Amino acid sequence: MRALVVVPLLAAALAGPARALAADTPAPPPTEPGANATALWAALQLIPSPEVVVWNGAARFGARWQVTPLLYSFGINRKLSRWRGFVVEPIVRHSGSSELHLSPEILAGTLAAGTERWILRSGLRSYFPLLYRGDYLSGSAGGSLVHAGDRNGVAFDGGLHTLGGFFGLRASYCPTPGLRITTVALEIRIF
Repeated sequence: MRALVVVPLLAAALAGPARALAADTPAPPPTEPGANATALWAALQLIPSPEVVVWNGAARFGARWQVTPLLYSFGINRKLSRWRGFVVEPIVRHSGSSELHLSPEILAGTLAAGTERWILRSGLRSYFPLLYRGDYLSGSAGGSLVHAGDRNGVAFDGGLHTLGGFFGLRASYCPTPGLRITTVALEIRIF
């Protein structure tokens, strides 16, 4: 019976110094990721996100792309660079960030008179983690300047993103008279 008590105590006593030694060993410092633009990455960025645009009372399908020339992340390790340009890792964006973006869109089908086929948005957007540092679910909110033909306006948008930002649903609204556009886009973002 004493052996049943002594063996676990002896094992715990021997494991204690090993745990203390492991705790005293400093963790390796974080390293910057090696994310670079490649030909494959550039080709994947050409895949558009589908959208539905309601403009002048008519609904049209469209396609949207997004370019992020500058992003500041407030959700990553402080020892890493918080700035990114063009190539942005999903965890950097969805763990908490603010970005400058440019989004060209093209509308399909026949359009009413005075309606342009191309829409260009440029603006600021912030992402906030909602579940598991944004890997499972993140939200976004932003504003943009909208240019369509000879008209300019301001739009506001909000979205939910999942699977590390691979899929998202974004809605935007431009209340500017003469340019009232409501857009719902299924975002497909390939790192």
